[in-house]
Amino acid sequence: MNAIVKRACAGLLLALALIAGVALPTGDHGLAAAGLEQRALFQGRVDYTLTTHDREDFQGQDLENTSFAGAHAWDADFSGSNLHGAILTKGVFQGARFVAANLSNVLMDAADFRNTDLRNADLREAIATGVRWDGARIKGADFSDALLDPGVARQLCATAEGVNPETGASTRDSLAPYC
Repeated sequence: MNAIVKRACAGLLLALALIAGVALPTGDHGLAAAGLEQRALFQGRVDYTLTTHDREDFQGQDLENTSFAGAHAWDADFSGSNLHGAILTKGVFQGARFVAANLSNVLMDAADFRNTDLRNADLREAIATGVRWDGARIKGADFSDALLDPGVARQLCATAEGVNPETGASTRDSLAPYC
């Protein structure tokens, strides 16, 4: 079997594993070892699906409509970046910084945002069901019209404070009717 067919089969298996919710290995034995960290285009943008970007610097970048589905980006810095319309489904962003980032209209279902810094982020109209937010810093974040799990949203209300400097929305008010 030639190398192209092998890589295509491996890519299909990894995509099916992601859909099934199987935990994928990272590091030297993960996606890079399978030769699948090459970037493809997604809606005319670089596609980061199923890639690893731990501690990477994405500050101030235009990542609109980009896919980070299933990506691993622990402690990455997306501060000031435009991620409008991006797909972050099942991504792992623990400890990442999204300070003043545009996350409006983002699909981020089942993503891991534990201990992230979302101060002054714009999350308007985001679809964020099944997201883990434990320890997230949300002062000044705008969740207006975002779709959140009610129980989790009530937990976010406990630390909701501040006003988003770009949208003018109060974090607590933007989490209504949950707070």
